[in-house]
Amino acid sequence: MAERPRNKDLVLMGRIGAAHGIKGEVRIKSHTEDPADIAAYGPLTDGTGKEQFEIVASRLSKGMVIARLKGVTDRNQAERLNGTDLYVARAVLGATENEDEFLQADLIGLEVREPDGRRIGQIKAILNYGASDILDVSLDEGGTALFPFTRAIVPDIFIEHGFVTLVAPEETVVEQDGE
Repeated sequence: MAERPRNKDLVLMGRIGAAHGIKGEVRIKSHTEDPADIAAYGPLTDGTGKEQFEIVASRLSKGMVIARLKGVTDRNQAERLNGTDLYVARAVLGATENEDEFLQADLIGLEVREPDGRRIGQIKAILNYGASDILDVSLDEGGTALFPFTRAIVPDIFIEHGFVTLVAPEETVVEQDGE
């Protein structure tokens, strides 16, 4: 689940998973459009921006990036990094050229409003289980709901004003907290 980093100048690029082999390689779940591109952004940092990770070699395997990180030379070091989120400075990414392109970090935390302007909740995460992006919305009336992130469901996005417009399908399922 992608969550808003503590530092708004950092953008989540991926997450280190399990160690791979005995020579210190790690699996990385990349959030870039082409998973291999995660290595092209230069050194990545943890969520605090203090610890750096430089990918010195990488390859793809079943949708995951298998990477060798500078200074990580054995399995024990690699295992300690499991679950570490990898960020890049927003300035490295530059501006998006397409008005339909958004950084997930910019959408998380936005208000969700109905077309008439009534607030119904807030985007808490953007999920993707392989088919397409899904908005995880924390509802003001309690619970959460998942919505496909499509133009039909989310026709308007106003990042600069802090909200999106959502046309909820009739078959929306609300999950109450703790269920």
